[in-house]
Amino acid sequence: MYTVVERELELKLVLSPERSIPVPARLSYSTDDPYAVHIAFHIGSDHPVNWTFARELLVEGVFRPCGHGDVRVWPTKVAGRSVVLMALSSPDGDALLEAPAAQVSAWLERTLRAVPPGAEADQLGIDDGLAELLAPTPADDLWLRDPWPSDESKDGE
Repeated sequence: MYTVVERELELKLVLSPERSIPVPARLSYSTDDPYAVHIAFHIGSDHPVNWTFARELLVEGVFRPCGHGDVRVWPTKVAGRSVVLMALSSPDGDALLEAPAAQVSAWLERTLRAVPPGAEADQLGIDDGLAELLAPTPADDLWLRDPWPSDESKDGE
């Protein structure tokens, strides 16, 4: 059974330093995909715009600038409020989104309680899967026997 941690919140799509528009969004984290966070942006279309990136990137981005390429995250203050900025780039365009830092941090804390940092691999069961794949089976005994007698063996042995 998997745990899902979700949070609805309103982000701001920054159009210029003086202008932004509200964008309803849903932050989502599932223990069956423990390394990733998902954000669905509801922009008034039939389907939300979905982004997936490393949870670790968002956790670090709450405290200091991080990321490169398609996703960059950093904390800042806007009009005295603590916010987290997310710069997203895709072939379809770029977006700068502003999220309230307290709400993002509270949601991240819930995800970290569900799967603590460093425990993600345990959640996936990779070690158990490898152990099952590598476990000897009765058929392995046939392969482990020497099909050719050794030159050192005595007659009939």
